[in-house]
Order: sequence, then C-alpha cells, then structure tokens
Amino acid sequence: MTARRTLRSAAAIVVVAATVLLLGVAPTPAPIPDDPADPVRASEYWLDGARIREAWQTTRGKGVTIAVIDTGIGKVPSVFGDAVVGGTDVSGSGTPDGRTPLGAVDGNHGSWVASLAAGRGAPDGTGMIGVAPEANLLSISVGFSAAAAVPFTEQVAKGMRWAVDNGADIINLSFTTNTLDWDKSWDDAFLYAFEHDVVVVVAAGNRGSGTNIIGAPATIPGVLTVGGVDQTGMASIEASTQGITIGISAPSEGLIGVSADGTVVPWRGTSGAAPIVAGVAALIRSAHPDIKAIDVINRIIKTAIPVPDAVKPQDPLYGYGLVDAAAAISANLPAVSENPMGDLAEWIRVFRRAETEPQPVPTVTPVAVPPLPAPDAPTEAGSPLLPSADSLRYGTLPLIALTVPGILVALGVTAAARRIRSARISVRHTPDSEE
Repeated sequence: MTARRTLRSAAAIVVVAATVLLLGVAPTPAPIPDDPADPVRASEYWLDGARIREAWQTTRGKGVTIAVIDTGIGKVPSVFGDAVVGGTDVSGSGTPDGRTPLGAVDGNHGSWVASLAAGRGAPDGTGMIGVAPEANLLSISVGFSAAAAVPFTEQVAKGMRWAVDNGADIINLSFTTNTLDWDKSWDDAFLYAFEHDVVVVVAAGNRGSGTNIIGAPATIPGVLTVGGVDQTGMASIEASTQGITIGISAPSEGLIGVSADGTVVPWRGTSGAAPIVAGVAALIRSAHPDIKAIDVINRIIKTAIPVPDAVKPQDPLYGYGLVDAAAAISANLPAVSENPMGDLAEWIRVFRRAETEPQPVPTVTPVAVPPLPAPDAPTEAGSPLLPSADSLRYGTLPLIALTVPGILVALGVTAAARRIRSARISVRHTPDSEE
C-alpha cells in the first residue's frame, strides 16, 4: 500500500469512527444538489444509465485524485473551483501549472474530459456535474500537435511519472496514436504507474477520426480501455472503435463538456467515455479506501451490464459490458492477484527480448588441417628458342614417337606398290617362248 493510500484510509477510518460514536449509525452522505429540471443536468443521461446517481448515495469520490493528461484544464471557477489541486506542463509550450489550454483545435479537450470526470456543478444543483464531483484533479498539459516542442511520446512518459509522484490514484488518457505498438519509453512509464498502484484508464479511439481499430496506449497490457456506446447502449459507429483489449464500455455519444471559457458544449467520442469510467474508478476507491488498483479494474469489468449477443466474456466492441457504478461499489467480490487486463511486465519480458541479458556465445573447437605438400622448386628460365625438358617430354618426343612409325609405314606401302606395278609391267612385255 502506498503512503498516500495509507493516509487516505486512516482519514476515512477516523471520519467513520467519529460519526458512529456521535450518531450510533453508519454515515450517509448528505443529499447532493441535483436539479433534474435543469436542462444541462437533465442532458447527462449517463448519470442514471450508468447508475451514477445511485452510487452517489454511498460516495462522490472524496479523497481520490484523478490525473488528466490532456490539453490542460481551464480555470472555470464554477466547475473546477477547488477541484484542481496541482498540475504541470510537459509539452514545453504551456504554463507551469498545466492550466493553459494547448492547441488551436484541441485546446478545450482537457476541460471537457475533466468536467465529465469530476466537474463540481453549481451549488443550486444546476449546470454540468462530473461522475465523481468530490474527487480532486491534476492537470498535466500536453501538446498533440506535431509541431510540439517536446516529442509526444516523451511528453506522455514524463506526464505519467509526474502524475504518480504527485498523488494520482487514477490517470485518464483520452487519446490514441493510431498504431498498435508504442515507444519503448512508455514501458517504464506505465510500469511505474502500475507498480505504484495507480489505475490507468484509456480511450479506445473513434472511427470518425480515422481509428478503425484501437491503438496505443489502449493496447498496453494492464490499462482499462474504454469503448463507446450510444444513448441506447449500442456500440457507437463513429464515436468508438473496436479491439480485443477493450475492457468496458461507457457513453460516447450525446455528451456535453465544459470548455475552458465556461461554455457547455456538445461533443462525442471515447475521449468522453474514458473520464466517465475514470470517475467510476474514483467512486470505488473512495468507497473502499484500501482497495488495490487491480481490484478496482476487476470490480468495473465483473459488475458490467451484459450486452445481448455480445461475445463472452470480452467482446471487441463492448469489452465485458456497460459500466455500472452502483454495482461496482456495492458488489462483494474477492480480491484478485493479477491485473485482469494483462501484465505489462510479462509482455516486456516476452516481446522486448533484445533488452534481456545476452545469451552465452557457443564455443567452437578448431579443426586441425594437415599442411599442404611443399611446391616444386622453381627452375631457371631458359631461352624461349631452345627446347625445355617439359617441351621435349610432352611435345617433341611424343611427336617423334607418332611420326616415325607413320613415315615407315608410308614408305613400306609405297615400296610395295612399286613392286606390284613393276611385276605387272614385266608380265605385260615378256615374249612367248614358243611360236
């Protein structure tokens, strides 16, 4: 158990004990200001659909810190007044507190995400309220643009470590890289979070923005990847994607968020589904101060609302089902010994083999090769006009041996032919001895 978790648990125990001693009953949270007639509050359909209002009867996330690694959480007093307890900039372009929105296009993204996770809402029960309205926030600003002063992979790795070192219980990452693999620097950064008992919640990505299948960091073992559904609980076509690492689903369509200037705007995407789940994780950690990160994840996926016709147990569109905040808090589940979403350390051991200890070099026994025979001693060079021993041996002598018999045979044949011709002439010219 980390030091911050020990302190949080001790504080919770003191509060509970004091309440029991004074009242003789278990504490019940005071009613939260909530005006269902307010059009903004009424549009937050996920508060009932994911049974978040019911979970508020037990906790609102007090004592838990959610780190939002995004484009910065704007300074909107009515929504983030006392919620943001710290921040930093890792982009090289923001302000030291991480509260200055970064990016001409995405500048409000971080504020939208934070408002869904832990927006405070107005004291009269109107205006937007987050899933864990009493949780704390850390604002870690990053630059999504390719022109950022610091490489994006380096920003994320640095942001993860800063979040852990500054008390984050949950880290929300509402972005994707559109690639299955990730930079090696993320191995250590995400391991650092897991080893410090931090829940990491990641958006699955959206088809509407070109993500057909999930990409890193949603592919990193151990993170809780969130897919998106519409208002009816069906997988979103444009505002979500698919992949075998999706663990849970939450609303990603018809969402609202508070911009950095305080304006409430509609938006959609798993960038919004992820902070809803991060808020649920905060409710769980607040209700169960001693719970480990792996058990938070296990509660969320094991108590999910099943989706008809979805692949069991883990569907590439819905994961284990739709998030159910009330069930995740109240369920009686045994502790687990492993992260149900995978083991990053084991993945590194298997797939980063190049980083392991070098294998021993096999020894080779040398083979003895007998020496070649000594070459013939060189002879003195003679005149090219005089025959050499080799020319006599391989040229002149064989030529004589073949030529002389041939000449003798030819002479013998010629002599024989002359004798025959002479004999014929003699016979032709000899006179008869008788008349």
